Amino acid sequence: MKSRFLIWAACLLLTVSCGTVNKAYLVQGGQQVLQAAMITDDEIRTYVHQYVSQTDASSQMGASDNNYTQRLRKLTAGLTDIDGVPLNFEVYITNDVNAFACADGSVRVYSGLMDLMNDNEVLGVIGHEIGHVALKHTKKAMQMTLLTSAVISGASSLNETVAALSQSQLGAIGQTILDAHYSRKQETQADDYAYDFLKKSGKDPSCLIQGFEKLQQLEGNAAAASWITRLFSDHPDTASRIARIKSKLAADGLDK
Repeated sequence: MKSRFLIWAACLLLTVSCGTVNKAYLVQGGQQVLQAAMITDDEIRTYVHQYVSQTDASSQMGASDNNYTQRLRKLTAGLTDIDGVPLNFEVYITNDVNAFACADGSVRVYSGLMDLMNDNEVLGVIGHEIGHVALKHTKKAMQMTLLTSAVISGASSLNETVAALSQSQLGAIGQTILDAHYSRKQETQADDYAYDFLKKSGKDPSCLIQGFEKLQQLEGNAAAASWITRLFSDHPDTASRIARIKSKLAADGLDK
């Protein structure tokens, strides 16, 4: 419903502005609105890959022999793809506390997060983030970002948008990836997906519980405050999430 409203609003904006904006500008703006509304999975991956490539180039990446990188390689061994899209894991060396997964298969974990969490806790966070990608929650958020960008700028032609995003559009995509807030229903769905994904990949899904418990401990940690607010402010309460995972473990005979 929100997407339909924005499409309507964008078209209305372009229509009522025709007295002061040239026709070519309106056509380009209209194309961008339609592009955002009808964006495909492949296009999302292309847009996100541009952002990740830029961010990788401007970040301090963990070298192959770095302790953080070796630790991440070990704990993610066996996590190969999201619905056929190959996963690639890298570490950003920074005190920031964060982690994100993207539609192009990129998963980036900040060393600050790895300092605060053990392997199982980090793995739980990664599984949950991958869940949002696999369930297309991030696609919906990205679609809204591109649609809103189209309404604001109306500057790029369709072909130009597909070929290369502007710096402002890359920034908008980055903000969506790092600041996305999902509904309680989506968060529960991501928890469930993470459980099944980790189990299928030969990992112990009880790591999700450890991650949830660590989040409770981190609530008073200033360094992690903004990350927790972004990632978990709209989630179902932690106790309910833990109980849900425990019930799934019991049903699968995996409770300890």
